[in-house]
Amino acid sequence: MASVMVVDDSKVMRHNLRLMIEKGGHEVVAEAADGATAIQLYAEHKPDVVTMDITMPLMDGLGATREILTRYPEAKIIIVSALGQKIMILEAIEYGVKSYILKPFEDQKVLDTIEKVINPGHL
Repeated sequence: MASVMVVDDSKVMRHNLRLMIEKGGHEVVAEAADGATAIQLYAEHKPDVVTMDITMPLMDGLGATREILTRYPEAKIIIVSALGQKIMILEAIEYGVKSYILKPFEDQKVLDTIEKVINPGHL
């Protein structure tokens, strides 16, 4: 079981990800609606995995990803993004994200990606 932080400005998306992640046997330890809050909550909870949206208010997911990985290079971040943001996904990969998932996604894809990130040799 992994501890997961869900970061998305959509309350519905956070709720759906939480349900899916918990159904898959993991624990959601924190949720954030913007990048600035994500940085703060990461420092408090140090989750095993972060699912990070890119387009958010106050601080976007790229800024939050860059800041978290600068402070905590061991952080495991999965970008969850819309199709139109491929350039931003590539930028996030350069920062060191572990994987990405394109919206809309299938529940099993999210769970498989979390498993792959926390146990790289098992899938």
